[in-house]
Amino acid sequence: MERGIIGTPSRYTRTVTMTTQPDVFDQQDLAAIESRLAHHVAHADYAPNLRSAVEYALLGGGKRLRPTLVLACARAAGGSIDDALDAAAAIEMVHAFSLVHDDLPALDNDDLRRGRPTLHRAMGEAMAILAGDALLALAFQAASASPRGALRIVMELSRATNAMITGQVHDTLGGFPADLSAVDRLERIHANKTGALLVCSCRMGALSAGAPEQLLSQLTQWGTLNGVMFQAVDDLIDETQTAEHAGKAVGKDRDAGKLTYPIVHGLERTRSEIERLRTEALATIAPLGPAGESLGRLTDYLAGRTR
Repeated sequence: MERGIIGTPSRYTRTVTMTTQPDVFDQQDLAAIESRLAHHVAHADYAPNLRSAVEYALLGGGKRLRPTLVLACARAAGGSIDDALDAAAAIEMVHAFSLVHDDLPALDNDDLRRGRPTLHRAMGEAMAILAGDALLALAFQAASASPRGALRIVMELSRATNAMITGQVHDTLGGFPADLSAVDRLERIHANKTGALLVCSCRMGALSAGAPEQLLSQLTQWGTLNGVMFQAVDDLIDETQTAEHAGKAVGKDRDAGKLTYPIVHGLERTRSEIERLRTEALATIAPLGPAGESLGRLTDYLAGRTR
C-alpha cells in the first residue's frame, strides 16, 4: 500500500466528488451500519424538514470509519456484530453532528463537505444548528439501546464527546496554559478533537463484546495510536491534495493560523511520524494473532489514505 502522500497545495475550489468506500472496509458491515442509521432516523419523532436535514447530514455518504472501528473491535474481542450496531450508529451520529456544527460560519465556515454543499449552505444556518442538536440527542438514544454494556457505552460516548468539543474550543478559541509549547498544544488539540472519538469507537466495540480489561487496554492503545496518525494524515492531505480530490476545502487551516502537523513539524517529519505510529499500532495488536488482522488492514489504510 502506498504510504507516502504526494501532491501540491491547493486552495478551495467548488467541486462535486462523492465519497467512495475503500476496499479495506467490510461491505456487509457497511450495509449493516447504513441500515441501523436509517432505522434510528426513521423512528425519531422529527418534523419533516428536520428529518430531511438529519438525513442529508447523516445518510449522505462518508467512509463510516468510526462505526467500522466499533464493529472491527467488537469482532476482534469475539463479540457479536449485532450487539455493537447501536454503538456504531451512535458514534457516527456524534461525528455527523460535529461536522455540521464545525462547518458553520461561526467556526470553520466551510461550503463543501463530502463533495456536496455543507448543510447550512443547503438548508440554512438555523436548520443546520437544529439538525446538529438532533443528531447529538439521537446518538445517546441509540447508544442506550445497546443490548450489552449500554451504561458503560453511554458513559464512554459522553466523555469522548466532551473531549471532542474541548479540542474544538482549543483549535478555534485557544485557552491553553501560557507556558504550553506549540508541539504540546498541537497534541492536546488533536488528542481531543479527533482522537477522542476514534478511541471511543474502539472502546465501545470492545465493551459491546464484554472484552476483559487487558484486551480493552490493548484496543484502547491501538485506537489511540491510530487517532494521532489519522489527524497527522488529515493535516498532510490538507497541505498536499486538491479540494477536488479531498472532497472538501483544503489549505484553510494554514490560512487561519491553526496548528497542524506539517506547520509544526514540516512535511517530511510528518510523514516519518505517520510511519512510526503505523508501526507501533501494528505492534500493539500483533499479540491478537488472526483476530487482529482486520485491525492491521485498517491501520495500513489509515496511514496511506489520500482523502
